[in-house]
Amino acid sequence: MPPQMTLSAITLDCPDPRALAAFYQQATGLEPHPESNADFAGLTREDGLVIGFQRVDDHRPPSWPDPTVPQQLHLCFDVMDLDEAEARLLELGAGKPDHQPHEERWRVLTDPAGHPFCIVRG
Repeated sequence: MPPQMTLSAITLDCPDPRALAAFYQQATGLEPHPESNADFAGLTREDGLVIGFQRVDDHRPPSWPDPTVPQQLHLCFDVMDLDEAEARLLELGAGKPDHQPHEERWRVLTDPAGHPFCIVRG
C-alpha cells in the first residue's frame, strides 16, 4: 500500500523567524525558502522538505530537561564528528544544556530560540 501522507514541512515557533532560519542555514547549508518574511522563514532541502520558523509573540523556549515548558519535539542531525560539530554550533550561537544523556553517542544542544536538537554521530 502506498503511503497516505508525505512529510513536507516541520515548523518551529520562535520570536524571530529570520534569525532562527539564519542559524539553521549556517548549521546545515540548506537553502532559504523563497517565501520567507518577518513572520515566517523557511529552509528547503533538495527533496522539497521545509524546516519552517514562525513568529509567536511571547514565545517561551522549552526548558529541557525540566518539563515545566515541554520541548514537544526536537530535530536530530547526523554529523561526522561530534566534537567538531558541537564546537561549530556553539560558535554559531547554540547552547549546551548540562544534562547530556548519552554524550558519547549524541549531544543535546539548543538553538538560539531555546529549542533542543540533537547531533548524532552518523
